[in-house]
Amino acid sequence: MKQYLELCNKILISGEDFVDRTKTGCKSIFGYFMKFDLNQGFPLLTTKKMPFKTILRELLWFLKGNTNIKELIDKKVNIWNEWPYDHYLKSSNDQKKLSFEEFIFQIKNNSDFAQKWGDIGPLYGKQWRKWGKNNIDQLENIIKEIKKNPSSRRLLVSSWNVDELDEMLLYPCHVLFQFNVINGNIDLLLYQRSCDVFLGVPFNIASYCLLLLIVANICDLKPRNFIYSMGNCHIYNNHLEILKKQLKKLPFSLPQVKITKKFKNLDDIEETDFLLLNYNSHEKLVGEISV
Repeated sequence: MKQYLELCNKILISGEDFVDRTKTGCKSIFGYFMKFDLNQGFPLLTTKKMPFKTILRELLWFLKGNTNIKELIDKKVNIWNEWPYDHYLKSSNDQKKLSFEEFIFQIKNNSDFAQKWGDIGPLYGKQWRKWGKNNIDQLENIIKEIKKNPSSRRLLVSSWNVDELDEMLLYPCHVLFQFNVINGNIDLLLYQRSCDVFLGVPFNIASYCLLLLIVANICDLKPRNFIYSMGNCHIYNNHLEILKKQLKKLPFSLPQVKITKKFKNLDDIEETDFLLLNYNSHEKLVGEISV
């Protein structure tokens, strides 16, 4: 993860200050590129403890085409909670608004409330598996194409559905990804328009590497490189000090991820099919989410 740490240092040294949509304020650079060879290990950050199960559960939620946070909350994954709560505060006609804790309790225990207020809109899972009004399964179609025509240069999945952007609680940050197959190897390139370097980017790296492992498994290919093309790379001002603390830590060796069965398709995947091996890290570091 040396490349990630270099990105952090670059932003701290040469990033420009600006006030962003969230009004939190950032240091930012525009345009960056990283490449991770999965033969060297699984790129899960070690200079702070990363919640591998949370990353995996979020990815499996996407792969099911789901967009309601109740399933995540039931599995103790709370990384999407702030956006539905913000939407509730702005849109609810309740005389007395629920506190954040009360809101999450209602999502977990009241199915009608969860259906009304727990959905993030037609974001990643919807676009990957049920694109547009015709519910096109982009990802399943890509897998079929890889098996039929692996030399294709059209193995792309897009989350940037212009027709549905205004229905989303957050515009997609990871916008487009493309697979490339050559000589029995499969690579994955992601373009991400907006990159929260302290909180989001380590999640995104691990999540898309897991996706690469999954597609490689289904298609009987060897996972090789994850290529990360980044647009606006930013460190929020309220993350600067904790990030500087993280950068003082020496990295550990990368872990490995083992998939314990051969998947038939995208619906044949369970959390228990993945093992994280030899993961050593420094302590957990927490930063506030900017909505």
